[in-house]
Amino acid sequence: MISENAAHWIWLTQALGYNNHKLFKLYELYDDISEFIKGGEREWKYCGILNMQDITKLKQTDDVITKLILERCEFFDYSVITIDDSSYPDKLRHIYAPPAVLYLEGQISALDMPLTVGVVGTRTASSYGTTNSYKFGYALSKSGVATVSGGALGVDCACHRGSLAANGVTICVRGCGINHPYLVENTKMRQAITRQGAVISEYPPDEAPKPYHFPARNRIIAGLCDGLLVIEAGEKSGSLITVNLALEMGKEIFALLGNNSPRNKGSNERIKEGTAIPVTDFMDILAVFNNSFPAEEEVSFDAINFADMEGIPVKHRRKDKASEKTTGIGKPQKKKTAETKVEKPKKAKPVHKENPDLTEVQKKVYDYISDVPSNIDVIASDLHIPVFKVLSIITQLEMKGLITALNGRNYILSSEE
Repeated sequence: MISENAAHWIWLTQALGYNNHKLFKLYELYDDISEFIKGGEREWKYCGILNMQDITKLKQTDDVITKLILERCEFFDYSVITIDDSSYPDKLRHIYAPPAVLYLEGQISALDMPLTVGVVGTRTASSYGTTNSYKFGYALSKSGVATVSGGALGVDCACHRGSLAANGVTICVRGCGINHPYLVENTKMRQAITRQGAVISEYPPDEAPKPYHFPARNRIIAGLCDGLLVIEAGEKSGSLITVNLALEMGKEIFALLGNNSPRNKGSNERIKEGTAIPVTDFMDILAVFNNSFPAEEEVSFDAINFADMEGIPVKHRRKDKASEKTTGIGKPQKKKTAETKVEKPKKAKPVHKENPDLTEVQKKVYDYISDVPSNIDVIASDLHIPVFKVLSIITQLEMKGLITALNGRNYILSSEE
C-alpha cells in the first residue's frame, strides 16, 4: 500500500529532514498537503511555519530522489504510510516530531494492536539479559500482547525471537532503511517478523544507518508502546533515551531487576528513583494493565523452551588489553619502534553548529553546553529552567545528534563525524 500523498511527504522529508516537528505543523495546518505543495514559494512563505532557510531547501530539492524511493518501494512491495493516512498509527501522531512517512514491510495491522510493550536494553547483553528478554517476548506474545523493539543485537533480537517462537506479533523499528543489510546476523529474523508483524522505519528503504538515526528511532519505539521494559541498561545506555521519551509520553516504565553490575546501573537507577516498576515476571507487567490480556494457554515463565537461544547474537566487548598480555589471549603485540610508531591525529574540539533548527528554549540549552561536560542539574539551575523540562530538551538535542551523553547525566557537544 502506498499513500496517495506519499510523493509529497517523501519530498518534504528529503528537503526538511526526517525528525522535524515542522512537518507535523504542516499536517495540522493543511487538510490536504498537496495544497501546500501546489501553492509554491508564496504559500511556503506565508504559511507561518517555515523560515527562509527551509524555503531555500525546498527550492533546491529535486523530486528525482522521491521517484526513485517510490520505485524501490513498489519493486519490493513495501507499504508507504504517511501521517495523513487513515492507517497511520494514532499513537505516533501524539509524539514530538512524529515521522511524516513510515516505510513498512509486513502487516500494517501490527501497528494497531490493543496493547503493545516495548523492550529495550544493551547490545552487549549477558545470558541473564538475553534469556529474560526472550522469555518476556514469548510470554507477552502468548498473552496477546504485541512487542516492539529496535532489531539490534542482544536484548532487542532476543525479545523479537521470543515473540516469533510464540507465533506472536512483534514490530522491529530500524535506524536505517528496511532494505538495508545492516546487522546481517538478524536478516532471517527480520524476514520472519514480516509474516505476522512488521519491520518499519522513517528512513527510505536503502538509507544507511547513521549514529544520530538511533536516538531519533527511539521516539518511535516509545510512541508505539503502551508500556516499556528496560533490560540491562548501563549508565550511558542509549536505551535510557527511549525510557526518557516514554516517561515524557506518560507511558508505564518497567525495569528487570538486576545485580550491581555496570550493565544494570541505568535500569537499577530508574527503579531506585521510582520512575520504573521493578519486574521479574511477565505477570508483573500484565497486572499493571489489569490483566486485560490473559494467555490463551497457561504460560509458566520458568518453563519456556529456549530452542534457539544459542543463536541470539550479542555485541562483544573489547578484550581487556591487560589480560591479553598476562594470559596470552589474542594476537601477539608487535613491539613499537621509531619506524612503526604513528602519531594519532588530534580530534578537533566540538563546536556549535550554525543555525540549528531549534526552538528558543532548546537553543538556550544548546548554547550553554560546550566541549566541557555539563551536568543536567547545573544546566537547570544556571538557566532557571525546571529539571524535567531540561531533560526533555536534552533528549531532543540528542535525537538531533547535537550533544552526547556522558556518565552521571553530563552532556557535551557532539563532535563532527
